[in-house]
Amino acid sequence: MGKRLDLQNLLLTLAPNVYFQPPESLKLQYPCIVYERDYRNTQFAGNRPYRSTKRYQVTVIDKDPDSGIPDAVAALPMTTFQRFFAADDLNHDIYSLYF
Repeated sequence: MGKRLDLQNLLLTLAPNVYFQPPESLKLQYPCIVYERDYRNTQFAGNRPYRSTKRYQVTVIDKDPDSGIPDAVAALPMTTFQRFFAADDLNHDIYSLYF
């Protein structure tokens, strides 16, 4: 759990509100980052796993279409942009981040 908390603290340096797998009943405060685990990359040697890295889906949600938060997330190591969409007057930038 310590490594995920390191990610949480890193994301908190980029946005004022950060949520890990928030329940649907939670009222989010914007701008925010919502993230969840979505994959694990495992490398093998001799048919045995020897290295495994978790991947997170990171979504920046902001009313401001010109927010700097998405650029800050995109600059993190091992991060790739996946897609963008707008809904309910909010902008959503979605990234994959290995951490």
